[in-house]
Amino acid sequence: MIAPAYAVPRAQSDQTASQDMKNAGQDTKNAAKDTGNGVKKGTKKAAHSTKKGTKKAWNKTKDTTTGAVDGAKAGAKQPD
Repeated sequence: MIAPAYAVPRAQSDQTASQDMKNAGQDTKNAAKDTGNGVKKGTKKAAHSTKKGTKKAWNKTKDTTTGAVDGAKAGAKQPD
């Protein structure tokens, strides 16, 4: 009986399976790194936006408080 032309010897098949597993592990490692980098970038961007929003809110509060204090002073000076 003659072996088919497409038959792969067992030793080569084992090496291929082993290499496939190594490649899969490397692909998983790379995917995890990519995910980590994406999270890092997103977190950094969100932190920047939050900082900017917090500063804007603080300035509005400061301006409103200053206006309220000035209004109270002006009201206190006017007789009823």
